[in-house]
Amino acid sequence: MTRDSIAHRYGKLSITLHWLMLALFVGVYACIEIKGLLPRGSSAKSLFLGLHGLFGASIFVLVWVRLLGRLTPRPPITPALPIWQAGVSHLMHLALYVLMIVTPVLGWLTLAVAGKPMPYFGFALFSPVVIDPDLAKQIKYWHELLGSTGYWLIGLHAAAGLFHHYWVRDNTLVRMLPGRGTERQR
Repeated sequence: MTRDSIAHRYGKLSITLHWLMLALFVGVYACIEIKGLLPRGSSAKSLFLGLHGLFGASIFVLVWVRLLGRLTPRPPITPALPIWQAGVSHLMHLALYVLMIVTPVLGWLTLAVAGKPMPYFGFALFSPVVIDPDLAKQIKYWHELLGSTGYWLIGLHAAAGLFHHYWVRDNTLVRMLPGRGTERQR
């Protein structure tokens, strides 16, 4: 492979999934914040909680497609990152993938252990566990803790992209931006 044939941007599918999942995360967090403002037992509160679960389950489904996409070569960052920054980047991505996999599983288990169905596009996901209200509270705690951690992870991820774009002036952010395939002019 010659230098000219190396891709300088992610493929359209990767870019689309990245920004679609951001939109789903905005939906997840917006729904849970709005739900918290509504009166207990209201139909609007139930609607937002249902949408929260739907968006979270959609993240869980799409993360597997993204993980498959990580098996393909990624466009290089130019100029190359120092080793420590590359290591931090890998840890951040690992943390984000843990967030996208474990948080929805914990949400589903919270409902399952509480004896509540997990609806997903008209289907109810099966419950692999017995009903145990105390365990449901414990799992809900971990679901909420990981969800709260997600605010920080997503914020740091976005801040790092902006830092690299405006301060370091490398192509980290440009590789994932939709639009034309031109590289950042230096």
